[in-house]
Amino acid sequence: MPLSELRRRIKDREARVGVLGIGYVGLPLAVEFASAGFDVTGIDPAEWKVEKILKGESYIADVDGGRLQKLVRQEKLRATRKYDAIAHLDSINICVPTPLRKTQDPDVSHIISAVDEISGRLRPGQLIILESTTYPGTTEEIILPSLEKTGLRVGKDFHLAFSPERVDPGNRQFITGNIPKVVGGVTSGCTETAVMLYQSCLKKVVPVSSTKVAEMVKLLENTFRSVNIGLVNEIALMCHRLNIDVWEVIDAAATKPFGFMPFYPGPGLGGHCIPIDPFYLSWKVKMTGFEARFIELAGRINANMPYHVVGMIGDALNDVAKSLRGSRVLIMGVAYKKDIDDVRESPALDIIRILQSKGTEVSYSDPYVPSLETNGTVLQSVPMSATSLPHYDCVTIITDHSAFDYKMTVANARTIVDTRNALAGIEGSHIHRL
Repeated sequence: MPLSELRRRIKDREARVGVLGIGYVGLPLAVEFASAGFDVTGIDPAEWKVEKILKGESYIADVDGGRLQKLVRQEKLRATRKYDAIAHLDSINICVPTPLRKTQDPDVSHIISAVDEISGRLRPGQLIILESTTYPGTTEEIILPSLEKTGLRVGKDFHLAFSPERVDPGNRQFITGNIPKVVGGVTSGCTETAVMLYQSCLKKVVPVSSTKVAEMVKLLENTFRSVNIGLVNEIALMCHRLNIDVWEVIDAAATKPFGFMPFYPGPGLGGHCIPIDPFYLSWKVKMTGFEARFIELAGRINANMPYHVVGMIGDALNDVAKSLRGSRVLIMGVAYKKDIDDVRESPALDIIRILQSKGTEVSYSDPYVPSLETNGTVLQSVPMSATSLPHYDCVTIITDHSAFDYKMTVANARTIVDTRNALAGIEGSHIHRL
């Protein structure tokens, strides 16, 4: 009866929806639920996030401030730091971070903490959905036992599912509302209820047979990118040794209408998924005695790209009789992709740290990231202009921000290291391309 009532409440938009973790994944999802007519509560330990939402102020670039403010005024969206709100919710989506430890082992402590909070308040008729990226088996091996310790049973008293987030920060075409949503439940009934919830606010929902399949889907998506980026990065290193323009090679290969998909080299991997998620999979399969060699190799190649960039900077400085120690280097762009403020796992951070360790005087310019902490110091973004660039011994392009007008200003720099082919079409002996 409680689960039948839950489905009725979802169908009639009467369900009280909760989102644990209101960051890059959680806040856009909460807004979609609220826009569909549900009463939504965001729960997060960060006081500043809660205060922002209560004021109707968006802190995520992909969430329109006007839309958020309207939902808050309509009392469709609220936020709190108090986990006691869980007891009054009908569904709870867990959207907490899942980083890697320094040993490359998964850190699911945030998931465990969230589930502990839910377990202490679990009641019949609730739907729990994990969205945080993790290794196959997490939902049934960690979350399910914790919830069933309460005496309640999955499929009978509550429903449990996994649905991987597919957020792409800064993507204006594909957002939470129109990205297909994969869903797998512990039971078929769990899947049906979770599908019903997502179908109420998202354009397309894709049910799969189990939570393990849904967990594996996310890891396949990101491992596919990691391995292919690792391949093209290795091709770039080969072309560098052979004095071949890797960008020309890729552009020509991309003209093949079948059997090829272009990937592009860069200074390393960044973001909350691709540098991390494949290692969740390789860690898990090690328990079965299987070695994920593609994943491990791609990880090593991608992790070494910042060192290759620093080597290119050293070569560029050497061309003008300079050394890394004591030289002034400007890093253009520190976010891991263009037009966002997200610096998580950005290779620019590694490049800055390596340069600083070699005695280089490093500055950076990024209109989306006003300040940056690295090596225990805080750097401030410096304005970029044609007149200021000659002050630096080398300008290094890390991310291809559209806010930067590269071609009009960078040509004034003494030496340039272009890791994104942002200066395509501009030639000169002072330009070093990846």
